[in-house]
Amino acid sequence: MDKWNNARQYESYVGRWSRLTAIEFLKWLNQREGLIWLDVGCGTGALTEKILNTQKPKKVIGVDPSESQLQFALENISDIRAEFYTAGASQLPLETNSVDVIVSGLVLNFIPDIEHALGELKKVARNGAVVSGYVWDYAGRMEMMRYFWDAAVSLYDDAAWKDEGVRFPMCNTESIDNLFKDAGFKSVEVIDIDIPTVFKDFDDYWTPFLSGVGPAPGYCMSLSEENRARLKEKIYSSLPIKEDGSIHLIATAIAVKGVK
Repeated sequence: MDKWNNARQYESYVGRWSRLTAIEFLKWLNQREGLIWLDVGCGTGALTEKILNTQKPKKVIGVDPSESQLQFALENISDIRAEFYTAGASQLPLETNSVDVIVSGLVLNFIPDIEHALGELKKVARNGAVVSGYVWDYAGRMEMMRYFWDAAVSLYDDAAWKDEGVRFPMCNTESIDNLFKDAGFKSVEVIDIDIPTVFKDFDDYWTPFLSGVGPAPGYCMSLSEENRARLKEKIYSSLPIKEDGSIHLIATAIAVKGVK
């Protein structure tokens, strides 16, 4: 089971990149001011915070099943327009037809029954509401994870089925498009969002994998110290490290939106 019990370590792992992705995602959604937003799987509040800062919403409701993640969001977001609830996507504490925009950042692939959850999102969305989300392109250009898993798979047999590119087959353009159309959303659109992920040195890249938070760090910390050292060396030898020690990669997110 993936662990999400340390919000600060999650931030150092992918939270910082999710914040950059959120900016481009919200530009693409292009919603008007004064709306009620729902952030499903809000986690540390990265996307919620960007909505508050850039979209001039009437209110943003964040829901997440992790109390640790929500506590981090509460400690860092004091805006009176924000509300947070401990809840999963399949049981939302909201009235029918009550929100104008629904977003979900890096969560859709972790929802156990995504078809049921999308039905729940449709229920709480008003007619004409935009329902949207984005996921990492695990099998393609989420490069920080690809370098990790490609190295792990080359060394250890059990890594092959734990690789997020294998575990989450829905995380590609065609599957996401079909998922939303099959759920009955109209005017479905899917795009790729590319953001630079620049690490100041190898330690900046490697240390977050030692947190155990998330699939790749969880696998990393399940290894023996010796095998983890082998993996570290394999990754180090494969990364495009510049003369100044920095590592310049790309993280691609697949974004989708549809209309109820």
